[in-house]
Amino acid sequence: MNIAYPIGGFFLGVYIFFKGLIWLKQKRLIENMPTSKIRSLAMGLVEVFGEIVPAGKKMLNCPFSGKECVYYRYKIEEYRSSGKSGHWVTIKKGEKGIPFYLKDKTGMVLVNPSGARVEISNPNLKNRFDSGFGRDPPELVKKFLASRGLNFENFFGMNKKMRYTEWFLSLADKLYIMGTAQDNPQVEDATARHGVEDVMIGKGSHEKIYYISDRHEKDLLKRLGWKVAGGIFGGILLVIGCLLLIFLNFNML
Repeated sequence: MNIAYPIGGFFLGVYIFFKGLIWLKQKRLIENMPTSKIRSLAMGLVEVFGEIVPAGKKMLNCPFSGKECVYYRYKIEEYRSSGKSGHWVTIKKGEKGIPFYLKDKTGMVLVNPSGARVEISNPNLKNRFDSGFGRDPPELVKKFLASRGLNFENFFGMNKKMRYTEWFLSLADKLYIMGTAQDNPQVEDATARHGVEDVMIGKGSHEKIYYISDRHEKDLLKRLGWKVAGGIFGGILLVIGCLLLIFLNFNML
């Protein structure tokens, strides 16, 4: 037996265990923090839920579909073969967002998504396109590839097997946000006539957590619960199993 595998598995188990502890801390933070009404936001770490409202006339366009949005993330992958097997390789990824308002029944507040960990799980907020032998990518994808110096054809002019995925947040989408309520540096340029105009939710200088999700809080907690269980118990089992293999290899049992 190659001893490198159980040693590597041991450190992987330790890593998974500590990730589980981090997820547990996040879960408890979400559970213990009440959802604030936007009209009564206090400065500091807050939890809010509402729907997206534009902060101005200018919107973003998704790179592959052209759909209007306030945030998008994309990934370009290429399928590469190695002998009888193959795998997808990410050759380009990125994200972009603009400030928007989040609105609930009491008012609305400006949100700057820069620096947030954005989770998008709704399949309606995702588009995927592909190209391959005899199939060109859509025109918008071609333009995006050209703007980034990428090519969907190989040296011989044949289409590569590629896929192009985008996730986005658009108007009226409902979001859960945990971030830092702070002074709005653009208060003089604010276009909203209602809401907390002198406050902006963004990434805090002292708070590490800044999270935006299209899931409801209950769904978030349920998902985090599974991750906590998998991380802590899975990590412990992997560590114990690898230690047993290491001891057996050195005849210590």
